[in-house]
Amino acid sequence: MAHHDTQAYDQPMPTLVIIVIAIIIIAGVIGLALRAGARPSATLAWRTPGFLPPIPEHLQERILELTAEGRGLDAIRLLRQETGLGLREARTITAAIKAGRYTPTTPERPGDGDLAFRVQELKAAGHTDHAIELVRTETGMTRDQAETFVSLI
Repeated sequence: MAHHDTQAYDQPMPTLVIIVIAIIIIAGVIGLALRAGARPSATLAWRTPGFLPPIPEHLQERILELTAEGRGLDAIRLLRQETGLGLREARTITAAIKAGRYTPTTPERPGDGDLAFRVQELKAAGHTDHAIELVRTETGMTRDQAETFVSLI
């Protein structure tokens, strides 16, 4: 009978081969994700469920123009490109802008980023309801808590 050399099959796989295989698998997963439309989140695309990210005022104005022209899909596409938002979030925000509902904006001037400052400005302009919604959106407070917060500022 012939003697078979089984030692070659008993050796562990070299570490380098395992690393190369792991890199190929990771690259494949990333490639599939990119092909499916996944992309890294942009600055504005925070991922807190139930909260709308701030959208720059100029972008909101452009979205409003596009929806007024009947180009809702272009508006959604623009919002996704500019913010990195997902389709569902972009559709929700586009609909809110089109309907004239409040949508948080990013500060245009230094100092405007402070929540209390923005609440004061909204209250001074007679937009207390918007101030309450701003507080609720940015903090997760209940309506009663936000009303109390706004009344104390």
